[in-house]
Amino acid sequence: MSMNVSEFVWRRLNEWGLTRVYGYPGDGVGGLDVALERGGNAMEYVQVRHEEMAAFMASAHAKFTGGVGLCYATSGPGAIHLLNGLYDAKMDHVPVVAIVGQQARASIGSSFQQEVDLQTLFKDVASEYVATGTIPSQVRTIIDRAVRIAQAKRSVTCVILPNDLQLMKYEEAPTAHGYTHTGVGFPLLSKVPEEAGLRAAAEVLNAGEKVAILVGAGALEATDEVIAVADKLGAGAAKALLGKAALPDDLTWVTGSLGLLGTKPSWDLMKGCDTFLMVGSAFPYSEFLPKPGHARGVQIDINGANLSLRYPMEVNLIGDAAATLDALVPMLNQKTDTEWRDKIAESLKDWWKVLQARAMSSADPINPQRVFWELSSRLPDNAIITADSGSAANWFARDLKMRRGMKASLSGGLASLGAGTPYAMAAKMAFPDRTVIACMGDGAMQMNGINVMITIGKYWKQWPNPTLIVLVLNNRDLNQVTWEERIQLGDGKTESTQSIPDFPYAKYAEMIGLKGIFVDDPNKIGAAWDEALSADRPVILEAYTDPNVPPLPPHITLKDAEHFMTMMSTEPELGSVLKNSVKEVLETVLPHRG
Repeated sequence: MSMNVSEFVWRRLNEWGLTRVYGYPGDGVGGLDVALERGGNAMEYVQVRHEEMAAFMASAHAKFTGGVGLCYATSGPGAIHLLNGLYDAKMDHVPVVAIVGQQARASIGSSFQQEVDLQTLFKDVASEYVATGTIPSQVRTIIDRAVRIAQAKRSVTCVILPNDLQLMKYEEAPTAHGYTHTGVGFPLLSKVPEEAGLRAAAEVLNAGEKVAILVGAGALEATDEVIAVADKLGAGAAKALLGKAALPDDLTWVTGSLGLLGTKPSWDLMKGCDTFLMVGSAFPYSEFLPKPGHARGVQIDINGANLSLRYPMEVNLIGDAAATLDALVPMLNQKTDTEWRDKIAESLKDWWKVLQARAMSSADPINPQRVFWELSSRLPDNAIITADSGSAANWFARDLKMRRGMKASLSGGLASLGAGTPYAMAAKMAFPDRTVIACMGDGAMQMNGINVMITIGKYWKQWPNPTLIVLVLNNRDLNQVTWEERIQLGDGKTESTQSIPDFPYAKYAEMIGLKGIFVDDPNKIGAAWDEALSADRPVILEAYTDPNVPPLPPHITLKDAEHFMTMMSTEPELGSVLKNSVKEVLETVLPHRG
C-alpha cells in the first residue's frame, strides 16, 4: 500500500514494538502530526504542554517499562526544548529515540526561520547516533538504526526529518551499491561473563567476612538474585538512589539509600566492610564507598565503561545483573557466622526509631519528614513513586519503605529540577491500573509541575484507576540549595535567590477539574493521605511545611560543622534554623526520648 514517509515512520516504529510517543506539534513535524492522526491507535500520542516534558516522559517510560522511550518535536525551538529531558535519559543510561523536524531541505543553510543546525545540537546528547533524512529510501535505515542503537547502547538517539521529506512518497531502497537493507528485532545478548571471571569473583567474595553490597538501577530486575547472593554471603546491602526499588526495605539487612540523601546504617555498612560487591550502579560519590584498599572489590555491570569507575575493583564482570548473579550463586560458600548481619539488623532497628522520632518532631507548621512517614505505611501494593530534585528527594530516599512490586525513580545523574511530575505522568500512561505518587517541592512544582497538571487533566479519565497524587511541599523556599549553601559554603540563606512565591496549589487543582487537599496541621496529615488515596480523580496534596528542618547527611564532617557555625552570622532565619537543627540532632542521639 502506498504511503508517505511520515506514515512509514510511525508504522516502522510500531513494528519495533514502540506504541506510545510523547510530543508537541509544529510545522516542522506537520507531516508526522497528520500521519499520527490517520494511523488510528497503532501509535498512542500523548500531547504534552512543553517539549521538555515529552523528553522527560520518554526517559521515565524507559525507566519504568524497560523498553525504548519515544518522543518527538518540531524544528528549531521545539527541538531545543527536548534537550534537558534527553540529557536525563543519557546520564541515567536509558534508551530513548527522539524524532525531530527540520525545515525543508532546499532552505537548509539559508538562515531560514527556525533553522537550527540540529546535527550539531544533538551531537553530544545523542552521541551514539544522530542522522538526518535526505531521501525516502534512506528513512528505513535511519529509523532502524536509531531504535537498535538506543536499545543496545542504552542511550539517546535522534532522527532528523526535514518537513518536505515527511510528505514525500515512501520508497524502499533498491538493491544497488550504496544502499542498505535493515530489519527489526532486538538481539538476544550474551549476558553472562566467562566462567574464569565468575570464579575469580567468587574467590574474593568467599574470602570476605564483612561483605557489603551496593545495588543500582541495573539490579531492578535482579531482586531474587541479589537476595540469594546476600544470603549466601551473610551480606548487608545498600541502595543507590536509582536502585531504591531493587530491594524491599523489610529485609533486616537492607540499609536503605547511600550517599548525601542516604542513611547512617548504609554509611556504617560501607565503612565497616572488608569486601565490596557493586551491582548495576555508577554511584557518583566515592567518599561514601569503602576507603580504597580497605575492602576487596567485585563489580558487575552491563556497561563495561562503568567498571572500576568509582572504586578500584579487584574483579570486574561485564554482564546482566540477574543472569550474572544467578551464575555466581553456586560458586559461593554459605556463611554461617551471623555477627555481621546481626550488627546491621540492630543498627537498622535503631535507625528506624531515629527516623520516626525526627518525623514526629514539631515544626512550623509541618515537619516535611512526617508527611513522608505517614505516607510510607499507607503505600498501596505495586505503587509507583517518583520524586523531584530538592529536599523532597531526601525524605523520599530515607522515609519511604519500599515493598516488593513497587517501582520508584527520579532524575539521577542529571538531578534535574522539574522531572517528578512528567515521570509520574509517564508511569501512569504505562501502568494506568497502578497508584502513582509524585513527591515534589514547590520550586519543582512551579517550574514544570503546574504545566504537567494540565496534561494529567487531559488524560486522567481514560485510566481504569484514577489515583495519581502529586504531593507538594509548600515551604516557599528552594530548600535543598538553601541548605547546601548553609552547609557547603557557610553562608546564610540568600533570600533574593532562594525565596519563591507562595501559590495555592490545592486550589489550582480544583480550578482545572482535579481534587485539591491542603494540610497545615501535623495531626491531619494521615487523614489527608487517606482522602487523597481514596479520591475519584488525580489530586494535588499541598502540605504547608517548615523550610528550616535540616536534611541531615548520614555523616557530618568537621568541615560541615565549621560551615554551619560560620553561617550563623549571615543567616536571616537563624532562630528557626538552630531550633530545628538541635531537635534533629537530639532525635538522632536519643530518638526514643525526643
